[in-house]
Amino acid sequence: MNNQTWALLDKKDRSEQDDVRMINFAKSSLYHWRKSDKYTIVNEQRGKWLISHMYAILGKSDEALSYAQETLKITEENNLKDFDLAYAYESMARAHSIANNQSESKEWYKRAKVAGDLIANEKDKEYFLLDLNVK
Repeated sequence: MNNQTWALLDKKDRSEQDDVRMINFAKSSLYHWRKSDKYTIVNEQRGKWLISHMYAILGKSDEALSYAQETLKITEENNLKDFDLAYAYESMARAHSIANNQSESKEWYKRAKVAGDLIANEKDKEYFLLDLNVK
């Protein structure tokens, strides 16, 4: 995420315009990755995760779940593991949570926790586990 997105996330009284900007920043990040000569499927997966995450933060459950499902589909179809698998599961857990599907959310949370515990890089693992437990 860029610095502007972080600033908006931390803003105490975001306006509706700020919320729209958050989504636009996330979508433009993916758009620009797609234009890069260094673009790979991992960039697509992470971009979809970021969009899902922004929608979840804003309490837009339908959109969050739709992008979380796209994230998971890309992850499974491309056999992505480690950090990316854990975050795909996290997005499903978070999207179901804000949609008040608590049993689904708990199941995806468990999967995310197991996948997170298997992340090889210790800093990535620590970062993920902190992120997983943010409400």
